[in-house]
Amino acid sequence: MRILIIGGEAAGMSAAAKARRLIKEAEIVVYEASEVISFGACGLPYFVGDDFQNPEFMAEFSVEQFAARGIEVKTGHRVCALDPVRQTLTVEHDGDTFEDRYDRLMIATGAREVMPPIPGITLPGVFGLRRMADGMALKAAAEDKARPRAVVIGSGFIGLEVVEALVHQGKQVRLIELAERVIPEAFDAEITTHIEQELREQGVELHLGERVEALLGEEGVTAVRTDKGEYEADIVVVCTGVRPNTAFLEGTGIARLGNGAIEVDRQGRSSLPNVWAAGDCASVWHSVKQQQAYVPLATIANKLGRLVGENLAGGSAEFPGTLGSAALKVLGLEAGRTGLSEREAQQLGLDYRSVVIKDKCHTNYCPGQSDLYVKLVYEAGSQRLLGGQILGRKGAVHRIDALAVAITMGVTTAQLGVLDFAYAPPFSRTWDALNVAGNVAK
Repeated sequence: MRILIIGGEAAGMSAAAKARRLIKEAEIVVYEASEVISFGACGLPYFVGDDFQNPEFMAEFSVEQFAARGIEVKTGHRVCALDPVRQTLTVEHDGDTFEDRYDRLMIATGAREVMPPIPGITLPGVFGLRRMADGMALKAAAEDKARPRAVVIGSGFIGLEVVEALVHQGKQVRLIELAERVIPEAFDAEITTHIEQELREQGVELHLGERVEALLGEEGVTAVRTDKGEYEADIVVVCTGVRPNTAFLEGTGIARLGNGAIEVDRQGRSSLPNVWAAGDCASVWHSVKQQQAYVPLATIANKLGRLVGENLAGGSAEFPGTLGSAALKVLGLEAGRTGLSEREAQQLGLDYRSVVIKDKCHTNYCPGQSDLYVKLVYEAGSQRLLGGQILGRKGAVHRIDALAVAITMGVTTAQLGVLDFAYAPPFSRTWDALNVAGNVAK
């Protein structure tokens, strides 16, 4: 059996490793367009911000390590076409093309950053942040004291992490967001208002509801022009989202979502025979929405990739679904979310209720006590938890893990109110903030 995998990052390499453990006699070949495999792009903002210095920390395994396991990884090889009838790939390498045949295929091509089609987007000094080379270039620019003014366009997870990194590098940072508040796709307004306050208090110039029209300069970027003003800039970082790398599948007939993501079932199978997909190029089953969704997170890529590896080897494992659990650090704040936001509950037409409480992370006689904000979204009738968001300076993100378990197990707000959480004065109060939120919910 010949198994081909397109893409050598989280999902692809997880699948390759799992398939090799289960089916020793198969030929397994991975085609990766870049020169780096097993790369974790999540670390890039922290590399730029000097949390660590060695970029190799973001690449967990090497080509040689996978070769020792019997997995052939070919870097610098870009798959440019798929023929599902003949079960072949067309591959480009060093200016030449060749075909390769598969018995089973996994597509794990990830996603690319969206660079808006505005004048000046290709000027020197304008950066994306998706690949290791992007991080190396942005870090060098951030360390250049002759380039003090930085503009970040887009306030999603990566955008806010980049803002923090540039603040740590001593830059004068300006954040421009088209929406009326930051990170609107992930968090509700009760949470984002505190993030915005933290940004402003830390000296970040925040521009909300503002559209970028052009990047100005000749030999390099010098300013950003929007519909409301013009701002000097030595560095511009574009963080306006990602799009699945699936353009090479045009004409194959493979089913895709509106944004181009490959539709897969809960076993990771696509609509084409003998073709699976996972990671940022594919959809994933959302266990609360009960439908396919696009949730480009590293946790999902690794888990669904491993599951696809089992199925490439002849298994029939099914993914139970995602909650879209995610975490974020913004300067002195941390925030987590899981399940449905209130906006998502409204879009689904659910009969829901929500509650927001302000509490404390632990007892007042232990040092470092600070505020915690908890928001719950739950069914109106059954009071079954549908989603939650938590923000604070200490202890917020790990509490979101408890909510993820509660949502998965169908816990109600009343049950949350009496759940037996661990207590000691440095960690919580006798009634944990999650207990309080559950008891306040009606």
